Amino acid sequence: MTSEKIDNANLLVKGTIPNQEIEQRVERLAKEAGKQMNVAGFRKGKVPASVVKKMHGEQLRRDAEGEAIREMLNKAYTQEEISAEDVIGDPMFKKFEEGEEQIEAEIQICLRPAVDVEGYAEAVPSYELPEVSDEEVEERIKTLAEQAAPLVSLEEDRPLQEGDTAVFDFVGYLDGEPFEGGSAEDFELQIGSGQFIPGFEEQMIGMKKGEKRRIKVTFPEDYQASNLAGKETEFDITLKDIKVKAEPKIDDELAKTITKKEDATLETLKEQVREQLVTEKLSKLYNEELKPKLLEALVEKFEFDLPENIVEQEIDNLANQKAQALSKEELEKIQGNAEEIEKLRESVREDAVRSVKATFIVDAVAKAEGVDVSDQEVSQALYYEALMSGQDPEAFLKYYQKNNLFPAVKMGMIEDKLFTKLLDLDNAGKK
Repeated sequence: MTSEKIDNANLLVKGTIPNQEIEQRVERLAKEAGKQMNVAGFRKGKVPASVVKKMHGEQLRRDAEGEAIREMLNKAYTQEEISAEDVIGDPMFKKFEEGEEQIEAEIQICLRPAVDVEGYAEAVPSYELPEVSDEEVEERIKTLAEQAAPLVSLEEDRPLQEGDTAVFDFVGYLDGEPFEGGSAEDFELQIGSGQFIPGFEEQMIGMKKGEKRRIKVTFPEDYQASNLAGKETEFDITLKDIKVKAEPKIDDELAKTITKKEDATLETLKEQVREQLVTEKLSKLYNEELKPKLLEALVEKFEFDLPENIVEQEIDNLANQKAQALSKEELEKIQGNAEEIEKLRESVREDAVRSVKATFIVDAVAKAEGVDVSDQEVSQALYYEALMSGQDPEAFLKYYQKNNLFPAVKMGMIEDKLFTKLLDLDNAGKK
């Protein structure tokens, strides 16, 4: 067995395993298995090795070869003074040829790179705190006032129009008969919201209070209720009231309503809105400019060898993402074509290398800064995300666990926590 360093993150182990040694290992494994097996015609624990080999010969040989390979790798670890923590990912077989007398094997071991990030602070970009004008504050408060304004009955005698809220009764008919779930009284619907099936709201436009109207609508083909999917139906509608937003009032009462504080005033609301706008602008600046710039600067600043297996995994990941965006014709051209697949993989290699490099740098800088994210924090973040998107939190968490997506989420959270600290964003608004 010999080993040679390809670079500081990759080691090539070469060795030969005599077939005689494999046979000896198979014999031993068969004897050990025979002591545990139940086979008709033999007492338990007394099954001859020859019988075990006849029943499980192929599996025994694979186990014997795997055992021999592990011993070869362990010798290489000892020889090169490599610990288990140094090895990253699974070894990659570069060669495995079974000859008449021996097996020739070449295996690449990938190692966690030693990343020296001394001077990382020099890569942190400077920035100016976003400014918020009085006009922006007033515009936001105007929007908040419009949202908070209550609905009131329209005093003007005019027909229903888009943007109004209609208060109406309706009964739906399928083949002339009322259908379940197709009726309601005093239902409130903002016209133009798209809450009802296409065509329903549009046909209500122009109705006046007290007016009755019959409309026809066809349910979408993919409608969840199979008895209605794709079916033409009729609805009897009685418009009972038209509501509109009351004239917005911008005063201390608005401040109390929005902040939920009895001592709030319009001035304190303005201060709160100004801070919120600064935070929003700062978040936009971080995501669109500061984070990409900082990551790019760190990647450019540090050079080190990368484990090939991790790079290859990232190439596979990015190639799969790119393939999903291809047209049907482009996919058919690639499928089963080794040359085209390799072209696709090579087209994302540079991005994959930078992505893997960035991951190791962020990890090293996070350790230097004492930044970490617990598994509980990841779970809480995913739980909150599920709630906000209206999904079942437990099912959401199980999906991420089953698909081994926790590490990627955790890395993203560590990155944001680290960059927020390096850029001093938490104190940015207080400067």
